[in-house]
Amino acid sequence: MFYKCSPGCSDPKHRHQAMVASAHKFSAKKSLEKKEPSKTKAGKKFKVVDAHCHYLNPEVNAKYAYLKPGMHDATAVFATELSRLTNQNQIKERSLKFSNVAERLKDMNKMGVDVQVLSPAPIQYYYFTEPDVGAKVSRDINESIAQVVAETPDRFVGLGTVPLQNVELAIKELEYAVSELGLRGVEICTNVNGLNLTDPSLGLEKFFAKATDLGAVVFLHPMGFSQGERLVDHYFNNVIGNPFDTSLALAHLIFDGVLARHPKLKILAAHGGGFLASYWARMDHAWKARPDARTIIKKRPSYYLEKVFFDTITHDSQILGNLINRYGANRFMLGTDYPFDMGEDTPRQLIAGVTNLSQDDRDLIEGLNAMKLFKIK
Repeated sequence: MFYKCSPGCSDPKHRHQAMVASAHKFSAKKSLEKKEPSKTKAGKKFKVVDAHCHYLNPEVNAKYAYLKPGMHDATAVFATELSRLTNQNQIKERSLKFSNVAERLKDMNKMGVDVQVLSPAPIQYYYFTEPDVGAKVSRDINESIAQVVAETPDRFVGLGTVPLQNVELAIKELEYAVSELGLRGVEICTNVNGLNLTDPSLGLEKFFAKATDLGAVVFLHPMGFSQGERLVDHYFNNVIGNPFDTSLALAHLIFDGVLARHPKLKILAAHGGGFLASYWARMDHAWKARPDARTIIKKRPSYYLEKVFFDTITHDSQILGNLINRYGANRFMLGTDYPFDMGEDTPRQLIAGVTNLSQDDRDLIEGLNAMKLFKIK
């Protein structure tokens, strides 16, 4: 959760105006803005790209604080008081990292990252609002990210957000974000107000079709498990809930035929694809063994999972190596989850720790795959 105060709050302790000013102070030192690209074995230059990181504009956040988005954050709703307090302290301690570009560039340089793909903070899913409100919030968020990219285009590209509670408005905002603002796609949650992405009442098939037509990346990012009554303790609704909800969303996209009907849809799944990417064989077995597990798709489920892209946020080089061996280096992209405490602060070291990984494959994962997917020059 972020600010709980009103948009007009003047409490100097909250430093709203300072945060707003810092968010728009993009004239960072030249030494921070420029960084020599990495090189392949053949000497070809490429950029190290962080495909999973978050940006929060404090002015937009304060403007819509009256909507109380934290009340709809499953990781906050299904949590202990200690978890809520820890998250509040995290936001206070890392507030500048969310919005201050100079601070962000310093951290990028420390991590050896040339370009960040900025996506909204997960708290900025406003699916719970009336559709017209959700569309307005999405527009403000998208324009705030586009502004950061426009001011420092050599270090950032952007992903937007859309009001998935109304498919027509979601498509309209997707088109605006990609075609007008130049964003490379959108981040979406793994459920919409507790409904699966394939729930017929949402009608999101048209959204996925439009994303395919536009060549837009759809970054699948969870915000806890929406029925998290059993995941309250130990921050489980993030630790377990996040990868679980990603797994459930991917499973529905596969078994309900979305990925079969839209084979060119560009899905990037957060946190190494959740649990499903590691435990794919069970769904394949069910598809072979039971008629109720193959009512729609004609090929084994993992065939469709192999078309998905994943980030490297697995917190262990051996786990990451196992996934790379299964799906291939061309499906993975460096990610940090910056600036959250559940992220990866040393992503290149994590990749370097994967045994028997060739330099060519490391180059793909560190930057070349993301440069192609997000059309980074």
